[in-house]
This record gives sequence, structure tokens and C-alpha cells, in this order.
Amino acid sequence: MDYETISREHPCFGPHKHNKGRMHLPVAPGCNIECRFCDRKIHESEERPGVTRAVITPQEACAYVRRALERVPELTVVGIAGPGDTLATPYALEAFRLIKEEFPQLIRCMSTNGLLLPEKADELIAVGIDTLTVTVNAVDPEIEARLNKGITYHGRRYEGVEAADILIRNQLEGIARVADSGMLVKVNTVLCPGINDAHIEEIACAVKDAGAHLYNIIPLIPQHELAHLNAPTFWELDAARQAAYPYINIFTHCARCRADAVGVPGEYDIGGEIYAGRAPAEETFSHG
Repeated sequence: MDYETISREHPCFGPHKHNKGRMHLPVAPGCNIECRFCDRKIHESEERPGVTRAVITPQEACAYVRRALERVPELTVVGIAGPGDTLATPYALEAFRLIKEEFPQLIRCMSTNGLLLPEKADELIAVGIDTLTVTVNAVDPEIEARLNKGITYHGRRYEGVEAADILIRNQLEGIARVADSGMLVKVNTVLCPGINDAHIEEIACAVKDAGAHLYNIIPLIPQHELAHLNAPTFWELDAARQAAYPYINIFTHCARCRADAVGVPGEYDIGGEIYAGRAPAEETFSHG
């Protein structure tokens, strides 16, 4: 699918805010990295990434999409963004195979931390993912180690700079592989003052060279191990965007949506209605 179509139909890939709708399917519970700012949870009303009311199965996904299409006529995108990582478990790709068969008209959008992206790239391409978002918070392992405590990779746990080096290498290689196929790639960076705020230009250059088309700088929500930091100010966020602007297209209207969001970003969210009655699955939240 070409960028002109995507930018017109996908509310999270276009250069300007518009009234197209998206739906997040919370089918990916587990994660394989340990970001120091991440606090995944089951919660009814907390508005941020990593939060969902429940975890659903791939087999349930199509029923929820049908329900959403009845209530959201603007719906153009089905995405999977957690609450864990989409490639850490097989459920996201299973769900997308079912979605593609029943709803071929909808844009298929996936988010990942990129740790397993090189080895899963061919599968993503075969499933027909239209847009991919990869979260890259640093391309310097020393900086990444301050943001990510460790990873679980092929059954082994790595920490510190060693973990960061593996993650960064896989992110950039994975972006290059899927971008070469024609898939549109956006990169998210969580802006953490005092850690990666002076590193944005380097990230922008690296991900652009790898093949990313769009760059989204997200303000840190101080929590978990980084609860002591201040959220970036408007001026700090603007400075980061200005640093990246010469190298890559900048996305500026991110709504930092929940993993079970349904509706038009920044306008309305009826995820609570769509997923009403689904029992929580807290025991599925794990690393590895």
C-alpha cells in the first residue's frame, strides 16, 4: 500500500490529524524486554500505552472487529500494540492472518520493540502488515542501557550494554528488512530528559538510513524505575523534533493510545464498550 493512501487512511501515519478511526486488539500479553519506564497493567480507565481492560485471543479478534465496525464507521485500521510486544508471542500474527481473511479492506498495523524483527520479517511481510511501528529509544548501547534493564533473547537473559547492543542491532536490521519490502515504517522514541534528549539527532539519522519513513517522539510518562524523572516540557519536546526534522518526516499528533483503544484518536474512544464483559487475564503478563 502506497504512502499517499496510508497517510490519507491511517490516523497514526499521516502528516496531519484527521477523522479516520483505528482499533487496537489487545492480543499480545508477554514482553521480551524490560523498559525502565514501562508499567503494563490491566486497568479500566488509565489512558496510556501498555494498559488494557483485558487480553483477548486471536480467535476472538474478528468478533471484536465486527462489533467495532458497527459502532465506528470511520474505522480504517486494525492495529496490535500490546499490551506486551507483538513478536514476543505468536498471537498477534495469528490474529492478523484471521483479520486479513475476513477484513481485507482494513489497514493492518503492528507495533514492536524490534528485538525479534529480523527473524520475523518474512512472516510479517507474508501476513500482509501494511504499517509497522518500531520503538527505538537509543542507538548508543550506553544510553539504551539506562532505559532498558534487560532482554530475554532465544531463551537467555541479557542485561546492561550487552542487552542494549543486541536490541539496537536487531532493531536497525529489522527495519531495513521490512522497509526493503515496501512496508511503511514509523519509529517511536520515548523522550527521557537527561538520558536520550541530546541523542535524538543520532537516532533520527540511524533509523532514516535503515529505511524508516516517519519519526514520532513521545514524551516520557514518569513511572516505574523512571518515576523520578520529569516529563519533558513542550519546549524540550519541540527541541527534540527540531533536531530530528532535517533527517526524517516528523509525526506530531500522537495520542499515546491504550492497547485496547477503539475510535478516532483524540476525538473519542469506545474501547470500554467494545470489550465490555471480557474477563481480565493478569496472569498472562510476563517477560520471556
